[in-house]
Amino acid sequence: MDAPGERETIAAIATPLGRGAIGIVRISGSNAFSLAEQLTGRELPENRLASIRYCLDGNGEILDQGLLICFKKPNSFTGEDVVEFQGHGGPVLLKLIWQRLLALGARPARPGEFSERAFLNGRLDLAQAEAIADLIDAGSRQAAAGAMRSLRGEFSSRIEYLRQQLLALRASLEAMIDFSDEDDVSDLLDTQIGDTLRVLSFELNELLLQAEQGRKLSQGAVVVISGAPNVGKSTLLNRLAQEDVAIVTPVAGTTRDVLHTDLELNGIPLRIVDTAGLRETIDPIEKEGVARARKTMQTADLIVVMDTAKEQADVGVLKQLPAHIPVMRLRNKIDLSGDKAGYQQANDIIGISALTRAGIDDFIEVLVRKLGGAQPMETAFTARARHIHALKQTNEIVEGARQVLNNQAGVELLAEELRRAHDCLGEITGHVTADQLLGEIFSSFCIGK
Repeated sequence: MDAPGERETIAAIATPLGRGAIGIVRISGSNAFSLAEQLTGRELPENRLASIRYCLDGNGEILDQGLLICFKKPNSFTGEDVVEFQGHGGPVLLKLIWQRLLALGARPARPGEFSERAFLNGRLDLAQAEAIADLIDAGSRQAAAGAMRSLRGEFSSRIEYLRQQLLALRASLEAMIDFSDEDDVSDLLDTQIGDTLRVLSFELNELLLQAEQGRKLSQGAVVVISGAPNVGKSTLLNRLAQEDVAIVTPVAGTTRDVLHTDLELNGIPLRIVDTAGLRETIDPIEKEGVARARKTMQTADLIVVMDTAKEQADVGVLKQLPAHIPVMRLRNKIDLSGDKAGYQQANDIIGISALTRAGIDDFIEVLVRKLGGAQPMETAFTARARHIHALKQTNEIVEGARQVLNNQAGVELLAEELRRAHDCLGEITGHVTADQLLGEIFSSFCIGK
């Protein structure tokens, strides 16, 4: 990887493709100011002072007129010299200006390379950089607010606090080994290390729960609607989406594939998935649909099992559902059966009519509650699946360290467990990372961001 002062100057169009009122071309790198002077044919304005400039082609002909702003390193988004030209938003104009910068010596920026350089230059940690993409992709007001809190470093500060706790533990352990009598070490381990590990385990579990909610906030919780054929799964999907996403007919087995729609319910972004009816069949297409339905359930956050009073869910089918995924029960078509709408505590089933909308509001309320509810806007932050994985792994290592301590398996093994936990948390913010991970993360970003 190039050293900070040796990275090539990159250029990109930083606004979406298509026609717009304003378009931005961004440059970052050690030659950014020199390229901007050649592009405009004039001396650059003062740092952070917007000034009107013309962009010129290779023959000195005017391409466009707009505002030019310079940001001197290290106080820029990337930590390098950065120049932005804000001109008219015509795609042809923007491409001509970008191509002119390439002809002058800039290199096309990779997706997310500006944010990657901000991370590499210490302007952002990795969780903050990911929050930029979450902010752009936010599907609700709460998701946007949560992403902004992560960008401001609220999630990262929680991680860093836990890392410092582990670092202090490691230092205490080394001090015990070096300066305590052998007879004293065991007692000190139990009182100091043991108590701190118990508190740390509690704090990790608490943060993990909040991060799980943050992941649902940023990436959307996946809710799978399952049940026998023709119980009204597709009708419910259409009702929630408020449009005809799925084909609805009286013929059982109409849905053959996995259908989904993205929406927001009570502040939580959701992906509602409609699946093929669960039943034994010899039809090869429907059989594949059932197999895909079962596969989709394995990665869901919640499974909604729908049936009717006339055709109640088979006990065998319920037992085949993934044991680790929460389930809620819906009884549809109460407009035909005469059953009561809403939650029925006696059998833990919600009565609804997807056709008339009776009981739908109760269903949504229980659904949101089972997903953990929307965190208060002033406390929620966004997180990603990789953050959840790292927190779970850290928690497992900490629990392993407690077992090592309880079994008196040796201070060297305990020290190694603490080091692993410390490094595992560091993967979240990028204190410990690999080039391959960076490539995977930033490749999903927009070009020019």
